[in-house]
Amino acid sequence: MSVSDPDLSLDALMIAAQAGDEAAYRALLKALATALRGFFSRRLGSNGAIEDLVQETLIALHERRGTYDPQRPFAAWFFAIARYKLIDHVRAARRTAAVSADALDTLADADEEMATTARLDLERLLETLPPRTRDLVRTVKIEGHSVAQASLTSGLSPTAIRVLLHRAVKAMSARVGSSGS
Repeated sequence: MSVSDPDLSLDALMIAAQAGDEAAYRALLKALATALRGFFSRRLGSNGAIEDLVQETLIALHERRGTYDPQRPFAAWFFAIARYKLIDHVRAARRTAAVSADALDTLADADEEMATTARLDLERLLETLPPRTRDLVRTVKIEGHSVAQASLTSGLSPTAIRVLLHRAVKAMSARVGSSGS
């Protein structure tokens, strides 16, 4: 698969970049710069600081690239960095001038957008599991019920539930790592 392949995901580019593939790293930075311009312009309008924020975020990515865990979705990790750069920018602007309520609303929108994206990613992963396993993951891992409670309602032993949950989490982690979704 070549770096110019349109199906090559950001996750795959980052993993290749971590392995020393310079072409993948250049392609990743180029794709991220474009995404960041949209990300920041949606939140700040035509603010002249957008290019500075893009560069600061890419530098932060470069400095922290060794901390990225390939078992986790890259976009969530990366856009968390971008969000922190945006927050730092708004705080700095607040020190020099009054920040409008609209700017604060955009930060709340950013949190909501990231949470929605994470929920959609999780739902896609859950759909890959068998129905009974999917229900157990939702009950125990998402809703926070105990294994004992899940055992009572499912009719499975607590040990069987733990094994199913372990296998489900492992399978979902493998899908995230292999598909780059």
